[in-house]
Amino acid sequence: MSPSPSTRQARPAADQSPRSAKLAVTVFPLLILGGAAVALLMPATFAPLGAGVTYALMIIMFGMGLTLTLPDFALVLKRPAPVLLGVLFQYSIMPLLALGIAVLLQLPPALAAGLILVGCVPGGTSSNVVTYLARGDVALSVTMTSISTLLSPLLTPLLTLWLAGQYLPVAAGDMAASIVQIVLIPVVGGIVLRLLLPRLVVRIQPALPWVSVLGITYVVLAVVAGSRAELVSAGLLLILGVMLHNCCGYGIGYLAGKLTRGSVPTRRAIAVEVGMQNSGLAAGLGAQHFTPEAALPGAIFSVWHNISGGLLASVWGRRRPGS
Repeated sequence: MSPSPSTRQARPAADQSPRSAKLAVTVFPLLILGGAAVALLMPATFAPLGAGVTYALMIIMFGMGLTLTLPDFALVLKRPAPVLLGVLFQYSIMPLLALGIAVLLQLPPALAAGLILVGCVPGGTSSNVVTYLARGDVALSVTMTSISTLLSPLLTPLLTLWLAGQYLPVAAGDMAASIVQIVLIPVVGGIVLRLLLPRLVVRIQPALPWVSVLGITYVVLAVVAGSRAELVSAGLLLILGVMLHNCCGYGIGYLAGKLTRGSVPTRRAIAVEVGMQNSGLAAGLGAQHFTPEAALPGAIFSVWHNISGGLLASVWGRRRPGS
């Protein structure tokens, strides 16, 4: 059957999306590192950006919604086991792992709460691109990210209250309302717009990875500038905690896929999904509901997990599954 006119028109833009995404994920760590460095050098200049963090996160999540289609959710019915496994590990292993690392490193209360919050948020918005570059199961990755994101208004506040409440007071209801505003409404809005205007959305899709890149860079600039003193004093210890959390997530996610006898692309998708968190959201929630210091783990995670994800994609991308 020959392609429909709409398909023929949409194809050039769609073909550019992987190339644009690959360039974005390559440049991403450099932009974030540069943003963090500039914020450290000129904190007074960038600290006022903190007022716009919520809006930046809403734009990021709206862009994510534009990338989703209804078949992404249908995969839950077709292949429930790997989807549910990935989401289960996202909301069990990562929060508990964050708590364990906070206790092991004896992090100050605000940093401990912030790291736990990183563990309690859904999968990262760049995990799908990293999975693609790593020759993983992209459809599975997109579905896991979608489901964990839609569950976040319920699970993120409850898990944060349970695990981080011993460090700082947690207003779970207020946090849930913030997540509905920052995550749920923009994502659903993006999905609806794609249903109503599919041709327009397909044309702008190559630009969507850059929406995430610039949005998270903005968040990092604001958070680092607003907490420069705390970052300097606890930097190395916090960076170690973030690296442990991220790398252990990759390893545990891959092992889980292997134990369930999933294919190599499936294992890679679960590993990336479990290891990469929506750290921009964690930074925004930490600043809004805790203290500026509690936003630092999310900001540092934003820098580190895109570096580690890029390295992982580079290694796996050179090795075809089964080779």
